[in-house]
Amino acid sequence: MNFPAELLKQCWFLTGPTAVGKTSATLRVAENFNAEILSLDSMAVYRGMDIGTAKPAPFERQSVRHHLIDLAEPHHEFSVAEYLRAALWAVEDVLNRGCIPLFCGGTGLYLRAVLRGVFDGPPADWTLRHRMEQLARQHGPGYLYDKLTVVDPPTAARLHVNDQRRIIRALEVHAVTGVRLSAQHQNAVLPAIQQPAAVFWLEPDRDWLRDRIDRRVEVMMQRGLLEETRVLLNTHPAPGRTARQALGYRELISHLEDGLPLQECVDLIKVRTRQFAKRQHTWFRNMEECRSIPVRPDESEDLLVDRILKEFRACDVNSGQ
Repeated sequence: MNFPAELLKQCWFLTGPTAVGKTSATLRVAENFNAEILSLDSMAVYRGMDIGTAKPAPFERQSVRHHLIDLAEPHHEFSVAEYLRAALWAVEDVLNRGCIPLFCGGTGLYLRAVLRGVFDGPPADWTLRHRMEQLARQHGPGYLYDKLTVVDPPTAARLHVNDQRRIIRALEVHAVTGVRLSAQHQNAVLPAIQQPAAVFWLEPDRDWLRDRIDRRVEVMMQRGLLEETRVLLNTHPAPGRTARQALGYRELISHLEDGLPLQECVDLIKVRTRQFAKRQHTWFRNMEECRSIPVRPDESEDLLVDRILKEFRACDVNSGQ
């Protein structure tokens, strides 16, 4: 499943690691270029998960139209293919109003799906998944990863040993279809003439970002992330595996269900968020389509936005829009 090239070339992208300041910068870009914002966040698709996913505030959604947020209930296992279909509809909708579709978010898998297409694999085999989850509990997280390195080395090479959900999916696809996931994914970079011109990622200083992540987690807790997680757990049907594993929520679920001390959970959220940001940094740096916009620690937000606008303005002029 691929985006039509004539639509893809009209899309703009601003991505980067969590807490880097994408939301405020993208709002300014949208306001300057008559754009509408399309979320590139795999957890923002779930309703009721607002604080932990840092969804745009109501006043931000009123000033600029947003798409691809609150698409599914937390019990639903929302797939990349479903996201791509929703994104295609949203892009057509935005273009029909004479606006620019501006993607913003930090989910590298969604970005790659839009830019390169996605393999729409077989449906979930929950019996097989439960069996593999049991093996992981018995033998440790590295057990399934070692299995994947045997049956599908390319996929194993791009996954972290602790990314159990995607490791299980890769093993499942191989078991059900007999073909490696890496062979079924096209994921090839499009020829330059077919690529969108405006694909940027904000590249921050690591220490600067670490401090921002720690502060952001504290703010989320002050805003009521614990209560939001409690409400999530009480929804019917119960939240699915994907929602329960969302960063921030899974740690607080350990507090609510297993009694893990709250401060220990908060500290764990900070550590795992920093680890996640590091993986995001590697992902965007290695995507050929992405061009870096360095975030300077001593620079004001206004100066950063001015540089971002300059980059998009150059793309706008060169595209002849």
